[in-house]
Amino acid sequence: MSKKPKPPLIERLKPFVAPFRVDGSGEFHLRSYKTSERGGLDKGEGEKILDANRKRLSDLQERLYAQDRWSLLVIFQGMDASGKDSAIKSIFDGVNPQGCEVTSFKQPTIHELNHDFMWRSMIALPARGRIGIFNRSYYEECLVTRVHHDLLDKEKIPRKLITPGIWQERFADISAIENYLSRNGTVILKFFLNVSKKEQRERFLDRLEQPAKNWKFSMNDVTERAIWPRYMAAYQDVIRHTSTPYAPWHVVPSDHKWFARVAIGSAIVSALEELNLRFPRVDKASQEEFAKVRKALESEGRSGAGGATRAVKRPAKRG
Repeated sequence: MSKKPKPPLIERLKPFVAPFRVDGSGEFHLRSYKTSERGGLDKGEGEKILDANRKRLSDLQERLYAQDRWSLLVIFQGMDASGKDSAIKSIFDGVNPQGCEVTSFKQPTIHELNHDFMWRSMIALPARGRIGIFNRSYYEECLVTRVHHDLLDKEKIPRKLITPGIWQERFADISAIENYLSRNGTVILKFFLNVSKKEQRERFLDRLEQPAKNWKFSMNDVTERAIWPRYMAAYQDVIRHTSTPYAPWHVVPSDHKWFARVAIGSAIVSALEELNLRFPRVDKASQEEFAKVRKALESEGRSGAGGATRAVKRPAKRG
């Protein structure tokens, strides 16, 4: 009996992508998404998928770079210790760094605060053929700034423009810009690493117990943890209002880091597979030129490494 052909890669990865994708086509309630989901896998199975995704992503990135038409913007958002840094390191391991750039957005500088809230992200967008990774992003301006409303004063916005509707306005601005980017060839994937408060506690304790991880801990992390419900409400509002078919959110279960990486890697590989990326074809004139070069190189090989070498003239000595 002949073996059944394998389904296309996108179909094989669909169980790890579709359940977590939010594109605005239905109602969204954050509480409906479990943080401990494992997609019916055990860790060993997950590691195999993750490794296969890495290899395929490396190949797709090379094609993306060579074709030089599309770009990919990957956005990571999540509470502290949700696994953003380690996910980026693991998923993109093996991808050529020449075609991939990570930008981490920290507290805005004085220079950045002298511009609109999208400015610092816009100047970091990936060029055609490149993958841009945002570790946090312009969405912080609808999350941290919303939870800590006093931060708006530092943005130097005219007071009459700071109204109760400012967050809806920012949602509209972000969606408009993402739509513009998608129409110009930037594929946008957004990931919310959905970790439970209990798991965050365990990871904080781990950071405190291991000297090599102490640097990751800040007392501010504990302060933010105390207002967890406010952050969850802000995330829910962001995802509800900025999920679109051209810039979908993926609410990724992140209590198990290995499964979060499976889901994120599968979504990225699937999105790039849909682009049908190809290496550029060489035109006839170039092929003819290549044939001449090949003939010359083969002829050189037959003549031997020590064959007809040209003498190099030395410049005459002065004085």
